[in-house]
Amino acid sequence: MKRLPPPLPFLHFLLLLQLFSLLVLLPLPRSAVGAPDDDPGSGTGSDNKTLSPYFRVRGARPGVEALPLRSTRVDATVAGVIADVRVTQVYTNTGTTPLEAIYVFPGSTRAAVHGLTMTLGDRRLEAEIRERKQARQIYETARSEGKTASLLEQQRPNVFQMNVANILPGDEITVELRYTELLSPEDGVYSFVYPGVVGPRYTGASGAGPEDQWVANPYIPKTADDRRAGLTDPDAGTDADGNPVSTFDIAVTLAAGVPVQEAVCRSHRTKITYDDPSTARIALDPAARADAGNRDFILRYRLAGEALKTGLLIAEGTPGAGGADGENWFVAMIQPPARPVAASLPPRDYLFIIDVSGSMRGFPLQTTKTLLRGLFPTMRPQDTFNIVLFSGHSTSLAEAPVPATPANIRAANELLDRQYGYDGTELLPALRHAFSLPRPEATSRTIAIVTDGYVTVEHEAFELVRQHLGGENGANVFAFGIGSSVNRHLIEGLARAGQGEPFIVTDPAEAEAVAARLGKTIASPVLTNINVSFDGFDVYDVEPATLPDVFAERPVILFGKWRGPRVGKITLTGLAGGGAGEEGEGGNAHDSRRFTAALFPGATVPLPRADGLSRLWARHRIAQLGDDVEAGAADREERIAEITTLGLTWRLLTKYTSFVAVDHVVRRDPGTTPGQVRQPLPLPRGVENSAVGGDIPTSPEPGTWALMGVAALVLGAAAWQRKQSRRRSARS
Repeated sequence: MKRLPPPLPFLHFLLLLQLFSLLVLLPLPRSAVGAPDDDPGSGTGSDNKTLSPYFRVRGARPGVEALPLRSTRVDATVAGVIADVRVTQVYTNTGTTPLEAIYVFPGSTRAAVHGLTMTLGDRRLEAEIRERKQARQIYETARSEGKTASLLEQQRPNVFQMNVANILPGDEITVELRYTELLSPEDGVYSFVYPGVVGPRYTGASGAGPEDQWVANPYIPKTADDRRAGLTDPDAGTDADGNPVSTFDIAVTLAAGVPVQEAVCRSHRTKITYDDPSTARIALDPAARADAGNRDFILRYRLAGEALKTGLLIAEGTPGAGGADGENWFVAMIQPPARPVAASLPPRDYLFIIDVSGSMRGFPLQTTKTLLRGLFPTMRPQDTFNIVLFSGHSTSLAEAPVPATPANIRAANELLDRQYGYDGTELLPALRHAFSLPRPEATSRTIAIVTDGYVTVEHEAFELVRQHLGGENGANVFAFGIGSSVNRHLIEGLARAGQGEPFIVTDPAEAEAVAARLGKTIASPVLTNINVSFDGFDVYDVEPATLPDVFAERPVILFGKWRGPRVGKITLTGLAGGGAGEEGEGGNAHDSRRFTAALFPGATVPLPRADGLSRLWARHRIAQLGDDVEAGAADREERIAEITTLGLTWRLLTKYTSFVAVDHVVRRDPGTTPGQVRQPLPLPRGVENSAVGGDIPTSPEPGTWALMGVAALVLGAAAWQRKQSRRRSARS
């Protein structure tokens, strides 16, 4: 009797079973399964591609406290235009194992972080400022010896990392950091921003290097119900009774010194009360604290009349206050003229570089589409434009700029409508692609970069922009940060490198207004050809050394030192409206007029203390030196040494200086090792789980090739079986 072949469905079942077996045996990406229990993302292994965000695996380490950060509280006092901020973090250990907590959190790009205190029981320890490597060594030695210690490091100008070692079961450790920043108005509106959370960073196909270990951080995933409510998974951050394990609270005292016309916070539910016309208190609504830390806190306020838009802050130093004994300081804020109405503008070329990666899915990409629908109508038919979309790869609307006709704008909107957010965030290839595109001759180009900024290649991006300024494709760069907690370091840095302006859009309702602002900003600079003179006022170490054109209606700010009598005047001159001169050049018909503003030190009452202004000067100097280092200055090492010296002298957190505090009581057996826990972060509001995808290779990895091969075998076998069945049927 002839043996029959196995039934077709049964053969398919065997092949699928084989495929499933291979799937189980193949290694999964780290982001899909969470990090291993031992020091996730430490970067000590040979494969640094594991340095990427990942989702927390709940219950993976029994007995080890998974959420050591109990609370964060922010207390800010705004006196005039200077904000003093105190951030208090409380760490606890409810587990049974001593642990080391690692917490990555954001800060203001303009913050001068000048103090750190650690409190354990009745012991309060003031941290010391040390060179970064030395501080790390002091901390690691204390950790291995069983002593409780804390270490604060700067990973980016707006990203900090706190390490707290040897938190014993039952411990409560409080760490307090302090910083100062200068606030300046734009279009008459002041903003105080406290960033809530660090968004997940895409590390690229080549992965992150050991210096970027901080990106290997766990995130709390969203569920379907959470997406509908706009929340992060609540159960991942609650105790057995459903109460939040980690809370966020913020309170701001606004002591303006002049009447406050209006104060509003649209990012959070708050209660605003007034002690008097010039003093307001802003407190977070207690019912809104559970998810308050998943986005930036933004307080905007106006002052009555023209108060504080232009002003001079003076401080006389005292011996032993830091730096050279008796140094005096000033900060000058000079308001430029109102933006003129441009009579006629030459044609302009617009290049929009738009992030459509996985982290932009949902709210950020919808906001981007709303923004661009508002921007496109500001273009005129004589203008030209092009679009570059980027995620894991980049593509453009056209090979060359196209006229801004209704048909071309409709095609651009249709292209945007087809985007939904997928793949990695390959910013650098997109910038190279964009800068290689041609532009019409004798036309000014405006580049608008739209992204959430969740990348680790800030330095490389700044350098690419600098390299292409002034050349054939030179342009002003305007950067748009989209989302509830964007990477402001990237957005502000791109605009600074491109001599443009940054814009932040946190809400779709703001998109149209921001689009209108860009249209006005591009149409005409507020002030060009700026020059500052000091007549009879002996100054030195003035920052910045040169002043770029001003596009936004915000003050020109100068930091510096002075000596001798407080006399003379500070004079700023420039051309309003972006014209070439009072009478014009070459028949230029643009409206332009010479602008002059003066400040008088002798008429200014000195501040009671100099430490605030001195730190602001040092912070700005550090930022300028940091830009030079990133730009590849020939004296790079000397500038790094100067940053280090400034950090040590003024007790400031920098890339090369860190704060370290050590309790010299041995509290753990040095022969044991504490468990290491990275505090999981909530995804920023509006950011989907697709943002935490680990490394997204530009070509399939070996495991992917294997899966593709197995799939091909299955399909081939099925086709062969069908062919054999047809032959048997034909014979019969």
